Order: sequence, then C-alpha cells, then structure tokens
Amino acid sequence: MKAKMKIFFPAFFFLSCMLAGCKKLLEVKPETFTSGSSYYKTENQIRTAVNGAYSILQNLNTSGNYWIFTEVRSDNTTYQYNPNNRCCITREQVDEFLNTSTDRYTETVWTTLFNGIQQCNVILSRMEGVTFTDDAKKNQYIGEAKFLRSLLYFNLVRLFGGVPLRVEEVRGPGDAFTEERASVEAVYTQIIQDAMDAAEKLSANYSGADIGRATKGAALTLLGDVYLTRKDYPNAISFLQQVTGIGYQLVPEYSDVFSVSNKNNSESIFEIQYNAGVQGENSNFFFNFGPFTASLDLTGWQGQLGGLNIPTPSIIDAFEPGDKRKDASIGYYANPDNNNAFESFPGGAIPFVRKFYHPPFPNNGWTNDNWPVYRYAHVLLMLAEALNEDNKTGDAYAPLNMVRQRAGLSALSGLSKDGFREAVYQEERVELAFENQRWFDLLRTGRAIEVMRAHGEEEKARLDRVGTESYNVQEYMLLFPIPASEIRLNRYNQNPNY
Repeated sequence: MKAKMKIFFPAFFFLSCMLAGCKKLLEVKPETFTSGSSYYKTENQIRTAVNGAYSILQNLNTSGNYWIFTEVRSDNTTYQYNPNNRCCITREQVDEFLNTSTDRYTETVWTTLFNGIQQCNVILSRMEGVTFTDDAKKNQYIGEAKFLRSLLYFNLVRLFGGVPLRVEEVRGPGDAFTEERASVEAVYTQIIQDAMDAAEKLSANYSGADIGRATKGAALTLLGDVYLTRKDYPNAISFLQQVTGIGYQLVPEYSDVFSVSNKNNSESIFEIQYNAGVQGENSNFFFNFGPFTASLDLTGWQGQLGGLNIPTPSIIDAFEPGDKRKDASIGYYANPDNNNAFESFPGGAIPFVRKFYHPPFPNNGWTNDNWPVYRYAHVLLMLAEALNEDNKTGDAYAPLNMVRQRAGLSALSGLSKDGFREAVYQEERVELAFENQRWFDLLRTGRAIEVMRAHGEEEKARLDRVGTESYNVQEYMLLFPIPASEIRLNRYNQNPNY
C-alpha cells in the first residue's frame, strides 16, 4: 500500500507506505505493525524503511502526475483535448497558466513531497537507537535518506519558493502545524547541507540488490544542479567535474538510454525504479501520455489513453535536421479517424512521447519504464553551461560536443559566450525532453516568461480551444500557489497574487 495521506501526522501512520519499495533494487516484503514505537529496532527494519522512502518518488510521477508541473507547464508538451471526457480540466489549467490554489494536483504534489520528507526524517531520527553490524551500512542509509530529503526539498523550493523546513520527525499533533515558511535561502542551505553529507557517506556504485539506490554520483550531481540554479558557477563546475571522474559513460545509442531492458545503464546516475511484474511497483506513463484515440492500436488494451502529455509543435520543430534524438523521443499515431482529434496535425498524425513507450504491456495501465532523474548527458550539459557562464567557453565545448556527437550532429566551435549559451540551452531542451527538466531549465535561466508568452501566442493561433485569458504569464506565476488546504490548516502566507 502506498501513502496517500497528508504530511504532518505521527510516524506510525506512514508505516504502510514505507513497505512499498522498488522490486529490482529494493526487496520489500510487507509486514504488519501495530504502532510506530514498536518498529525501527533492527538494521533490517531500517533498511525496509529506507526502501519505502523511495516509493514516494514512484508515487510522484504516477499518482502524483509530477510531469504536469515540469513538462506540460512548459513549451514541451500540452494535452489532447477530449470533448467527451472533461475529467482533467485542472491539469489543463496548469498548462495554460490558469491554475488556482484549489487545484487538487498541486495539493497532491505538495503532499507527496512532504510525505517523503517526513519518511526521511523518521528514518534519520530513529537511526541512532539501532545497532548496526557495519558502520558503513549505517552511513549508507543516512546518506540515502539525506539525498532523498535534499532532492524533495529541491523540487519544493523551485515549485513553491519558501516552504516549511522540517528536518525533525513529526511525532504528534503538537508538532504538526506551523505558521512559518522558511526563506528560500534557508531551504537551499538545508538542501546543500543534506546533499554534502550524502556525498560523503554514499559509495560511488552499488551492485546486486542495491543497484538503483542513490550513490555518491547522484549526490554530487544534485549539488551541481543546485549550485547551477543558484548561479554559483565555480561550485557547480567543481561538483560536476567530480561526477565526470566517477566512470559514467554515454550509452552509444540514444534510444537505448530509455530501453526497459537497459535500466540503470552506464549513463544512469539516478533513476526512479519501477517494475511492471509487481502490482503497485509498475509505472503507468504511456497510459497517461498516449493519444486517447490510440489505446487498442498502441497498447493492445481497450479504453482510452490519457492524452495528457502530448508533444507540442514547438518541441517537434526544435530538433535539428539529422538529430537521432527526435525519432527516439517522439512518435506519431497516424489514423484517418484522428483528423478532428488534435488540432493542427493534419492527416490524423498525433505525436506522442516515445521515450516511455515500450510494449508489450503486462496489464492494462501498467508499464515497466523507469524514470530518469539524473543521467550523464545531463551532467555534461550542466557542466558546459557552468563553464561558459564562468567565462571558460573554450573548456565548455568538449562536454557539449560529446552530447551532440552521440546525437549524430556535428561539433560546434567558434561561438561567442552568448552564442554558446543559446547552443547549450538548445541541447538541454532536446536532449532532456520529457524528463521533467524543461520548466526548471526555463526558471533557472530566466527565460520562462519570455518563452512561455511566445509559446502561448503560438498555441492561441493554432488551437481554437485556447482562450484569450490563457498563457497570460506574469512574474508571480513562476511559483505555484500554496495549496488552499494548507493555508486553512497552517495559516501559511500565500504566494503573491493567488
């Protein structure tokens, strides 16, 4: 069973969700507990709790629909309008910058992220009372919990700005409510502290049943991403260069990065684990993403797909001629019956995200795809960006061109600093398309308003369903609203203008 409860409840309410793990790397056997105080007595119980903490990341992209906030919110994807099924209006509003504080998907993401933080806090607070046969294993579990807490807070602060900063276990109702939202600076300080500690405690790689756990490389990559976001380029370069020395390699063929038979490959730094062979461990991506008219033809199952994460003309046109990544990232469902199903794609050809399309599917709604969080190509592009911004453009070509050449494109040279900046932005977009990076890239680089207003004009010109009020992107919309339920319960200050 996976957690669907709100954060800020006593720890024993979270035991059931701690038993949901990741089959290949996290062997979890459900047990029954009568209370939280009777648990966390042995090393094996701590391991089980750490395993369960990873399940929050599983939930985030499946039931949490996190991709709505990172890809659909951006110019990469939109939704396929379904006049016969209007269940997803609030998700459509996120796409068009019409969302409000009562949007249930925003609340789900907020709650899911804080549930994960609570689980990490429980693990860290109970760890000291347990005797370990191996201190290295204890340090590993501490490092994993701190990496996960750091990653969860990094997502929160970029989506919502300053948020409640919880680094202790909530043990009862008296701990559950606070009027305080920490400053953005305070949240980033905690993120960096946790990621630093994780990098010191985690190993460079794991084997056997531990494959897929957070590693030193994952923590260092997170630090590089954080410092790049903070525009601290020397520190970003330092941590990203450390990652390049660990031994990661680009997979020769881009499409193989995402193959379900090639999970946790040489390029993978950290990916969320799913297993379609275990109920509750499966992903569901293509059943949410695929054109709603294509279910039987593309999946072999009756019923409609979601049509909720459809590539836009903007991302389709972003690929250079000859870029191998385009066909690996985007497919088309061509059927004459689709002529009226998706505006501006004549002939009934509806694009879909191919990265997460790997039939056959074992059950209706089940897929076996992992979700990439960090991979080596991303590290190379972040390093290239940081080097260029730190006035080391000459050094930035090597990592950038490694990524381009794998894509079948010629190496770049002779660009100005501004020209290189645009080139690396282009590479980040097409290399990482549909991997939950685009919205954060636009925020980090200060382009979100300009890009999304222009994208909105394109969408209004091609789609009759998009009204004049849509895509009226304002500065305050770069943060999502604090969920109205949290405002009522905790009396937090709302983000401006919501």
